[in-house]
Amino acid sequence: MANLVYKRVSTDQQSTARQNLVLDEAGIEDPVVFEEDPGTSSRLHPLQRPKFRALLDYARPDDTVHISEMFRLVRGTGHILDVVDVLHRDRLALRIHDRAFSAMDLTARHPRTGELLSTVKFMVLTLAAGELQRDLQFAS
Repeated sequence: MANLVYKRVSTDQQSTARQNLVLDEAGIEDPVVFEEDPGTSSRLHPLQRPKFRALLDYARPDDTVHISEMFRLVRGTGHILDVVDVLHRDRLALRIHDRAFSAMDLTARHPRTGELLSTVKFMVLTLAAGELQRDLQFAS
């Protein structure tokens, strides 16, 4: 079981220093790091980003994908649902190491049925509600 780390910054003026700090504090053993070229747009669907595609190609069932914060991987509800579907299909775990999600695997499955856990579905819906609230604020 490999620990796969994904990093991305939006501009070439940004660095991965904060991501490195969060991921180092997480104590990830023997990480295999996939880092997008600086400036890889968050508007580009995660499944179309070169290094995230490379991570998925490298990954094997029961590997864990680690990210520092949710927005390093996804920006919108559609993207998170797409990514969670792919990770679930490929039997990969997703660990987000910011405070809000650090204890939850957003791809966790029921041990008997193999379906996504209800708590996972709830968290994804909560993220969608947060996105809706943000969109409504900017629309007014």
